[in-house]
Amino acid sequence: MRRVRYESTGGPLFLEEAPVPEPGPGELLVRCEAVGVTLPVVRKVTEAVEPVPLGGELAGEVVAVGDGVTRFRAGDRVTGLCFGHGYADFALLHEAMASPVPDGAGCVEAVALVRSGLVALGALEAARPERGEAVLVTAAASGVGHLAVQLAGVRGAARVVGAVSDPAKADFVRSLGADEVILYGDDGWGKPVDCVLDAVGGELLTPAIAALAPGGRLVAYSSGGGTIQAYDLLVGARSVIGFQMARIAREKPELYERWRKELWRLFGQGLLRPHVHAEFSLEDAAQAHKAIESRGNLGKVVLRP
Repeated sequence: MRRVRYESTGGPLFLEEAPVPEPGPGELLVRCEAVGVTLPVVRKVTEAVEPVPLGGELAGEVVAVGDGVTRFRAGDRVTGLCFGHGYADFALLHEAMASPVPDGAGCVEAVALVRSGLVALGALEAARPERGEAVLVTAAASGVGHLAVQLAGVRGAARVVGAVSDPAKADFVRSLGADEVILYGDDGWGKPVDCVLDAVGGELLTPAIAALAPGGRLVAYSSGGGTIQAYDLLVGARSVIGFQMARIAREKPELYERWRKELWRLFGQGLLRPHVHAEFSLEDAAQAHKAIESRGNLGKVVLRP
């Protein structure tokens, strides 16, 4: 089979031949039909001290199962999170990390919706928004952000604000249901909001905290880091909450499954529309990474093995 790998920090990515892996206990062997490209994985290539497998979200058909697997069998269509080599023709999924793809949905839709949607929904839940409050989403045109904008509206936000780096993204974000779009460099981010879902971090944390109304909550789910001054939280009794989807998947599988079903329900009702910015072949994985690094994507970037 083919898989994408790199040998040193920063790449380059290259395609190699490798043996098809054998599923171990509790594992599924999946023929990959769609693989999501995310900023955390891109950052592994540019920042990790040692090369690591390019894993992440994928969807496809189960072709074999390991000992102890009870929920799936060969022929099932699944999506899930791969911790090994996922940029490949075949990949291994732990059964606990896999979810069925419902009839009528494609694998590209599954990759665009489920993992990014789980992060978006989880971050929104962590913010504890009440109906009628205002929600601001940074990286609002991203794979997670464009779903978070829609979910905030579906969940009853009175005002949804999308924050983006480029004015060229404004029309796309408004098409998702955002009431307002602001640019990161704007002087002040308009009327205060009750919740901020932040996927950027770094220097953007300061204006994001300043955008909160008294009692407001910021949920940080970015891998971008950053520093927040305690005084900025004391003024107005603001809060910062860290959210990590992997922890939910590991420690609260029942919640993970409930959120997954909720996403598919909203999708089936036409209330949640995943958007795919571009599809790339495995041979063009480097171009897919550039699309993410440039921050020019509108929605999800997907590899098609």
